[in-house]
Amino acid sequence: MLGFCLTAPLLDVAAKLASDSIPVGQITTARFTVQCALMAPFIWILGLSLRVAQELWIALLCRSVFLLVATYCFIAAISVMPLADALAIVFVAPFIVLLVGKFYLGEDVGPHRVGAAIIGFVGVLFVIQPSFAAFGAVALYPLGTAVAFAFYILVTRGLSRKVHPVTLQFYTGVIASLICIPLMILAQGSGSELLDPVWPTGITWLWLLGVGFFATLSHMMMTYALSMAPSATLAPLQYLELPVATLFGYLVFHDFPNSLSLIGIIIIIGAGLYMIHRERVTARTLITERAAPPI
Repeated sequence: MLGFCLTAPLLDVAAKLASDSIPVGQITTARFTVQCALMAPFIWILGLSLRVAQELWIALLCRSVFLLVATYCFIAAISVMPLADALAIVFVAPFIVLLVGKFYLGEDVGPHRVGAAIIGFVGVLFVIQPSFAAFGAVALYPLGTAVAFAFYILVTRGLSRKVHPVTLQFYTGVIASLICIPLMILAQGSGSELLDPVWPTGITWLWLLGVGFFATLSHMMMTYALSMAPSATLAPLQYLELPVATLFGYLVFHDFPNSLSLIGIIIIIGAGLYMIHRERVTARTLITERAAPPI
C-alpha cells in the first residue's frame, strides 16, 4: 500500500507533463492501452482464464466506463490545477460511496460516519473555492472524478468476488481502449483541444508510457495489498498519497496549495480517518456481540 502511495502520484506527474503538448483524450487512451499491453503477459504467466460469465459483462462495461470518465476528468483537471488540490477533491469519493450505500443500497451506516462524510464535503468546498476562482469551471472536474470513481468502487465490490483481480484489470484496459481508440480516430482533424490526437515527439513518448506504466503498477500494488490485509487496515495508509502528491507537485511544478486549500485538505483527511475509525469500532462491536455467549 505504501508502494501505491508512492507510485500513483507519479502517474499524475507523467500525465501533467504530457498535457503540455498532448490532448487529454489521447493521454487517457495511452493510460489504458499501455495497461492492456502490460497486463497481457501476467494473464499468460499466471495461467489465468479469460472466460467471464455472460451476466458479468454489463458490470465489466460499467466498471470500465466509470474508470474511463474518472481518469479523463482527473487528467483534464491536473492539466491546469496543482496535483494536491485536484487529488484532495477526489478523496471525497469514499464519502460518496458511504452515502450511496446508506441511502440507495440500504447499508447500515451510523450517524457518526454520515457526519464525517458531510464534514468531508465541507473540506472539499474549501479546496474548490480558491481553485474555482483561479482556474474556473475546470476546478469541478475532480468532482466528476470522485463521483465516477465512487461508482467504480461500488461495481468493483461485486466483481472482485467473481473475477480474478489481474483478469479484471486486463478487461478494464481492453474495454476502455475499445471505447477510446475509435473516439480518437473520429476526433482526428477536428481541432478539439481535448480530443484531436497529435503525434508525440521526443520525451513526450516517455510521459505517455509513464502514465500507463505507473497506473498499472500502482493499481496492481493496491490489488495485492487488499489480498493480503483487510481494507480497514490499509485504508488509512492511502491518505499518504496526498502529502506525496503535494511533494511531487512542488518539486516538479513548483505548485503548493494555498492556505484555504490546505485547511480543506486537512479537513478531508481528518474526516476520512475518523470515518475509518468509526468503521473499525462498528466492526469490533459486531464481532463482540456475535462472540458473546447466550444468556
